[in-house]
Amino acid sequence: MSGTDGPTLFIDADACPVKDECYRVAARHVSQVFLVSNRRIGVPRDPQISLVVVDEGLDKADDWIAERAVPRSVVVTADIPLAARCVAAGGQAVTPKGEILDESRIGMALASRNLMTDLRSAGQQTGGPAPFASADRSRFLQSLESAMRRAARAG
Repeated sequence: MSGTDGPTLFIDADACPVKDECYRVAARHVSQVFLVSNRRIGVPRDPQISLVVVDEGLDKADDWIAERAVPRSVVVTADIPLAARCVAAGGQAVTPKGEILDESRIGMALASRNLMTDLRSAGQQTGGPAPFASADRSRFLQSLESAMRRAARAG
């Protein structure tokens, strides 16, 4: 990606609450940013920020991101299976709440997600994720910065 030196940042953008934070961190790292969505969303006018609108359909955005994940990339997503695909390709994954999903954590995250899916399928009420809080935003910034530094060293 011409004009960029840092790792590439992919954002699973449809419901991402930390886009502005992503832009700030990417600017510090001189990184290309791809927001991937199945609908048009507003993005800043910046040559390093691109919106990719994929076709409607199950996992279209996930597939687009996973096909491009490499060791010098960071993916921001709450989607655990997408994070697993990106980590398997050597990329970094960070949730909007600041959880770094790396080789040592992705297996447990997938197992937990699958257990909750099974419980819901069996009729169990599991509640939902805790609401997004300001502490999550702060944790996310620290985690994204750390992931971007690791990704930059990977190349």
